[in-house]
Amino acid sequence: MNNPIAMQDKELMDDMLAAQKMATANYSLFANECAGKPLRDDMLSILREEHDIQADLFYQMQSKGWYPTPPAEQQKITETKQKFSQATM
Repeated sequence: MNNPIAMQDKELMDDMLAAQKMATANYSLFANECAGKPLRDDMLSILREEHDIQADLFYQMQSKGWYPTPPAEQQKITETKQKFSQATM
């Protein structure tokens, strides 16, 4: 029996990836706001773990074709390099 309310695998992983992106943003903010080194080190350690989880989800979704990442066109790469090399001068 199909449950029309149940999330499909892709929707569930989309939600999980969004949650991980939010978690990494929050832990980054928390690490920036720490007054003491031991707490900051703990926050950075947790942040790294959260980034690893986010990357695992991303790679799983990408392997299933749910998060396509087409290669950048060479012209766009060249234009971007030029833009940023001019900004640093």
